[in-house]
Amino acid sequence: MDIELLVDGNWKFRIEHKGIKIFSSKVNGSDIHGFKGVTEMQVSLKKLISLFHDMASYNRWVHQLVDMHILDKTDAVEYVVRQIIKTPWPLQEREVIMRTGLVSAGGNSVALTMKGEPDYLPDNPKYHRVRHATGMWVFNPTAQGKVHITFVMHIDPGKDVPSSLSNAGMFEVPFYSLNNLRTLMMDGSYNPLYPEEIEQHISIVEDIHDKP
Repeated sequence: MDIELLVDGNWKFRIEHKGIKIFSSKVNGSDIHGFKGVTEMQVSLKKLISLFHDMASYNRWVHQLVDMHILDKTDAVEYVVRQIIKTPWPLQEREVIMRTGLVSAGGNSVALTMKGEPDYLPDNPKYHRVRHATGMWVFNPTAQGKVHITFVMHIDPGKDVPSSLSNAGMFEVPFYSLNNLRTLMMDGSYNPLYPEEIEQHISIVEDIHDKP
């Protein structure tokens, strides 16, 4: 997965609200646009990484998430997860199965990659299985204890959802997810356990000191 291409590709600025910038981009072979959400938070990189490993709390911040659980854990940095996403009636809820991985993104940046694996389980007639989903979170520590966060994703919800409807509503996902994530990070009572074992696979450097 080309991190630089995903993050710095041909993005069109759409809107900024509450310090969160939203962009969109056309995707070859699809009528559904990709989205990118960008913001900066006063938070430690390790707490962010801890949040992404605290999958029992995803429903506190992931937009429209109904249910999520781990299907497979290869090691401390790679998982296969199943998400159920709420959809407007009368549409079936979406079922998304993705393989996620934590990798270096150059310098002190860290990326969480996401790639759909729609055939990992047999189809469940109760849900509409999403056949295409790919994305990435990139965390770039900056000076003064802040982290620059980029959330990029392209997801095709299925032919029963008109592309015009998907594209009109796509800004909600990055905005509400990032806004909810920030609220949770600012909650002093939320202290997810840091998975120390990930440092056997990837180096985590939090503090970038200001140059004199």
